[in-house]
Amino acid sequence: MIVGVGLIGGSIGMAVREKRLADVIIGLDPREEELKRAVALKAIDRYETDFRKFSRAAGDADLVILATPVGRLETVARDLSAALSKKTVVTDAGSVKGPLVHRLEDLFSGGPSKPTRFVGGHPIAGRETSGVKAATADLFSDALCILTPTDRTAPDALGAVRRFWGLIGARTASMDPDAHDRILAVVSHLPHLVAYALVNTVLDIQSKNGDLLSYSGGGFKDFTRVAASSPEMWRDICLFNRENLLAVIEAYEQALDRLKRLMVEGNAEGLRREFERAREARKKLMKQGRDRA
Repeated sequence: MIVGVGLIGGSIGMAVREKRLADVIIGLDPREEELKRAVALKAIDRYETDFRKFSRAAGDADLVILATPVGRLETVARDLSAALSKKTVVTDAGSVKGPLVHRLEDLFSGGPSKPTRFVGGHPIAGRETSGVKAATADLFSDALCILTPTDRTAPDALGAVRRFWGLIGARTASMDPDAHDRILAVVSHLPHLVAYALVNTVLDIQSKNGDLLSYSGGGFKDFTRVAASSPEMWRDICLFNRENLLAVIEAYEQALDRLKRLMVEGNAEGLRREFERAREARKKLMKQGRDRA
């Protein structure tokens, strides 16, 4: 069962169908038009918009995947938890883990400090477009899915979630929930904020100088591609990972200030070293991707 049938939830459903991993795929989402589209695209077999009906059906599910925006995860999990059987495994696809994992663990266990059948998960996959219309069965092919088990995670639940992601093409790695948030703040969340800020900077300048975006080339479009991502999703990510993001924003500001200072000084060699350092890191990153392919 999939709760939240957008890009990620819809792609999971398509991958499950392609690999024939489930007899029936049920979706839950408050947006009925999106659910109808998901059925037409064969991402799900049937759906519910009424959470009470969905909860009754969920009692027999082997696996429930929470693919809602981060801001709704805890509310959805609380509504769902009482209806699930003790054998049901629950995982999520949220971009923020940290304290949220521990709160969800309590909901899918016998109580505080009891073993839990919830396994935090975050597939590092997606597109700048949102909604089930953008979903594809191969979205997770060779993508990394980070799992965030704790000392409370039931071993069989962790094994089931790890096998599931492997069956739909993803590689998995395990990580402490708080470490996940610190790392993703740097390599995922900050780049999205930078892209949003850059586009808005151009819009602010444009308001005084006429249309500037029409002159942008491929570099600007490539760099700002992720600024087309869901504003609601990134609002939630910013608020739920606020402390880590504020720290990396400060580090980014220092890097920009360093470049600014070198420019003020007219320090050509200093600028070249900064650019060369970044260039070599980028080349290494691309080589790692080619080697894995």
